Amino acid sequence: MSDANKISIIVLSDKREQLQMAAMIASVGAVSGNEVLVFLSMNALRYFARGSDIHAPAEGPVGELIDAKNVPPFKTLFEQAVSLGDAKIHPCSMAMDLLGLEHGQLEDYVGEAMGLTMFLDAAQGGQVWSF
Repeated sequence: MSDANKISIIVLSDKREQLQMAAMIASVGAVSGNEVLVFLSMNALRYFARGSDIHAPAEGPVGELIDAKNVPPFKTLFEQAVSLGDAKIHPCSMAMDLLGLEHGQLEDYVGEAMGLTMFLDAAQGGQVWSF
């Protein structure tokens, strides 16, 4: 695939609106024929632990409306990006170490840990988004 069809997304926020926007870009990008690479790190990674029931706090009224209006949750959108399109989601190896997480503790659609150097190499030449 050409670099013009490559979208790389760094997800590090713990805020609902930012997680939601990152997931929307990943899912729409993937089902639109783009190669999508998602790098989960810092405060975002804990939401992808298997069975996690913690809720991302809203920054403002739109974040509160996401739940009230039954918008598909960001984790569902990320999962759909992988299952319906060409998306790959990888956790940051450093954040995994910091949080004491093993790969088997993450959602099934999350791939193997990746270092920042490998992510930056894979992202080269395409769009890069950060949330």
